[in-house]
Amino acid sequence: MKHLAASGLGPLAPDLTELIIGTVAFLIVFGLLARVLMPRISTTLEARTDAIEGGLHRAEEPQAEASRTLEQYRAQLADARHEASRLREEAKEQGAQIKAELRAEGEAERQRIVAAAHAQLDADRQQALSALRAEVGALAVELASRIVGESLADEARQRRTVDRFLAQLEERSADSAGARARS
Repeated sequence: MKHLAASGLGPLAPDLTELIIGTVAFLIVFGLLARVLMPRISTTLEARTDAIEGGLHRAEEPQAEASRTLEQYRAQLADARHEASRLREEAKEQGAQIKAELRAEGEAERQRIVAAAHAQLDADRQQALSALRAEVGALAVELASRIVGESLADEARQRRTVDRFLAQLEERSADSAGARARS
């Protein structure tokens, strides 16, 4: 203790033998730890690093595969949309074509019906005119027989009289139609 008091450090000054023994013990423990424990720690850290990096690499492969698959699905979806659009356009074109064909068929049918109706009207008109001529002819012959006082039984004479009468009627109706048109 004399030595401690002389150094002036007081109770905090370590004893030199304790200091040397403590330092040697520390170096022995440190050496043992460095030789035994440090390789194990290093191995464990390397294993963890490899596991993490390997996990990242292993995760990158499925990630890349998932990305490729996603791109394929997107391409297929785009193709399907394009195909659907093309099919819609084809359907619209076919619908327009069918409409046009139906309109053309309807127009042809309408024209056929109108033509048939005109033909029927013409036939009915001719039939009515024939019946009217016969009726008017018979009445004219009867009237002429009464006025003349002789029988117009001869068919040729009867026809000439009826034709003359109808020609005079047609002339008068044409003259009256022309006068109306001028007015």
